[in-house]
Amino acid sequence: MSQLTLYRTSLSLAILATLTVTATAHAKTSTKSSTRASTKTLIETTVIPVDQQTLLTCSKITDNVARLACFDKISVGKIEPEAKAPLDIAKTLEVSIKEGKAIPVLAVDQTTTVTTSTKNEQKKLDYLVPNKQDKTILKQVGVTATDVEKYTPLSVLYDLDKNDPKGILTIRPHLPMYVMPLWYNATPNYDIHSPTQDHVRASKDYLQHLDSKLQISMKTKLAQDVFDTNADVWLGYTQQSYWQVYNGKSSRPFRSSDYQPEIFLTQPIKGNLPGNGSLRLLGAGLVHESNGQSDPLSRSWNRIYAMAGTEWGKLTVIPRLWLIANENSKDSDNPDIGDYMGYGDVRWLYPLNDQSTVGGVMRYNPSTNKGAIQVDYAYPLTGGMKAILQVFHGYGENIQDYNHKSTNIGIGIMFNDFKGL
Repeated sequence: MSQLTLYRTSLSLAILATLTVTATAHAKTSTKSSTRASTKTLIETTVIPVDQQTLLTCSKITDNVARLACFDKISVGKIEPEAKAPLDIAKTLEVSIKEGKAIPVLAVDQTTTVTTSTKNEQKKLDYLVPNKQDKTILKQVGVTATDVEKYTPLSVLYDLDKNDPKGILTIRPHLPMYVMPLWYNATPNYDIHSPTQDHVRASKDYLQHLDSKLQISMKTKLAQDVFDTNADVWLGYTQQSYWQVYNGKSSRPFRSSDYQPEIFLTQPIKGNLPGNGSLRLLGAGLVHESNGQSDPLSRSWNRIYAMAGTEWGKLTVIPRLWLIANENSKDSDNPDIGDYMGYGDVRWLYPLNDQSTVGGVMRYNPSTNKGAIQVDYAYPLTGGMKAILQVFHGYGENIQDYNHKSTNIGIGIMFNDFKGL
């Protein structure tokens, strides 16, 4: 356990040092740029006419993403917000092969494209906005598929089309943040163990079927538009806890908590996929996850992962593949974790017509025939709050139970205005 403690301390110091260096560099440039930015903003915002009738027309659009794109189009007019040119993956490969070295090629700045819709643009808009009435209004206003893509969940989550005006080192949503007062576990893990840890057996009085689940998840951008390719560097943190709040036969303890810091890079990409799909993002990261327990309950693993962000109309899919550090090591608390948690996952999200969303995550290891599936349904309540229903079946609902198969269902409230990727 001394090595694990040293690792956690080193990771914390590294994160603190990164934040300090980035904040210092940002402070040196903010003073010089603030005057120019404020002057530019004042000039632009004082000359933008807004057609009230067109504004009313846009308000009739039912799809949230399409409505935001419509409002942006009429309020901004010819003065577009500062856009990020994505990396054109096809042209980058073509030029790099021709020149014999890696040469990034950015796509043409979307702010300079002609708004006249081509056949491909029309097909893409039809796919992004299935509602006929919404589509008719968008065409009247002159909103294109490119305009709509700026406000998709994937684009907003990772600043693919434009940087958030708040800049770097601000708290942003990462994974969903929620509290589920009712979390039912049909198959509690009464025999907690791993190949390198002793068995810990829990009684039915100590570990009951019903408890509460909560998740806190946030990220901050450490640096933006790096490597001359508009890539961004992020620092994320997620904590998931389970509370036996209804257990009157014990001291109502927190039975398990998972802590997951990570650092990752995202690269906006422009690429076409089969079935009118779009490749919008490539990324890579390093993530540590542990439960903070001492032996024999200690569990932890470190992964290096690569991910992609894709869209098929309103459907968003984020696949990841990872390598597990020191897998099968005798010093590992859980050397067989890959057998149960696999070597990748797929997150997905689909907005429904009533402004609710359905999404989830899937994992599978074909060599062991083990995995998991989670489905989330979120329904808007008021402001940024949503009701959430979550169903889980499989292995690894939390890291302590990585090798235990469970079926769980919970209901609660999602606090951040986030669709649930």
